[in-house]
Amino acid sequence: MEIYLPIAEMPVSIFLLLAMGAAVGFVSGLFGIGGGFLMTPLLIFLGIPAAVAVATQSAQIAASSTTGTLNAVRRGALDLKLALVLTAGGFVGTLLGVWFFAAIRRAGQLELIIVLSYVTLFTVLGSLMLAESLRELWWARKGTVRPRRRGGEHPSLMKLPLRIRFPRSRLYSSVIPILGLALGVGFIGALLGIGGAFIMVPALLYLFRVPTTVVIGTSQFQVLCTALLAVVLQATLNSAVDIILALILILGGVFGAQFGARAGRTLRADLFRFLLAILILAVGLRFAIELVMRPTEPFSLSVQDVRR
Repeated sequence: MEIYLPIAEMPVSIFLLLAMGAAVGFVSGLFGIGGGFLMTPLLIFLGIPAAVAVATQSAQIAASSTTGTLNAVRRGALDLKLALVLTAGGFVGTLLGVWFFAAIRRAGQLELIIVLSYVTLFTVLGSLMLAESLRELWWARKGTVRPRRRGGEHPSLMKLPLRIRFPRSRLYSSVIPILGLALGVGFIGALLGIGGAFIMVPALLYLFRVPTTVVIGTSQFQVLCTALLAVVLQATLNSAVDIILALILILGGVFGAQFGARAGRTLRADLFRFLLAILILAVGLRFAIELVMRPTEPFSLSVQDVRR
């Protein structure tokens, strides 16, 4: 059974989209992060135009982040003060990301930039995470306990000017690196159609030493706000949000996330990090293969509107 996507301008099997949404939702629930980093590449591999895949995925990210944010509020696992600072930086990054998205789309280089960005970001990040998780597994096998810094201990980067105290996160830091992190994540999220939680969460944990009890909820709040802004901007400025596609993916994602969350409760922390690193690295390598493979249609014709 196929359904026509009005913005993507192509028919797609509704069952395939539901299955993709459920699979990515399962991964999202399993690892506790948004599935945008996985869904956007899958949509592109399926033949959805890159612009539509990126813009539409922001709607699904906003929907999935809403549930996570509400759960964090109920559990008291949200540092609202830190979340608002992150959101401020995220808004600036999202505005810049959507502007850059529109500019390279007009120049006809959007797909190339997206592929290169995925290859660079995911292979580097996945390799670093894989190396770290392998060290953790090696130490666990040898019975060595790795020394860890306690929450509240921070590197010298936090001693820049404009320092603010965040009591809920046991953090006293300059807002400059916090805003810089949020700006970068917002920019990448708007450009690549990813929520950025898989970048934000490790950064808050390892760089800012924010306690794990508030990291997920605080990150989810920032992702929700920036994703909503990205949806509005992509729909109004670029007309690239396919609401039919978004609704189908959200429906499948909600279903799959329930099973992923249950499976994640029994997953060991070291194995968790190893599997996540493999997944991120695999996405990056898949895009790298796209760069060197010979296209099935080396030449194509299209009609261009040259009116001013």
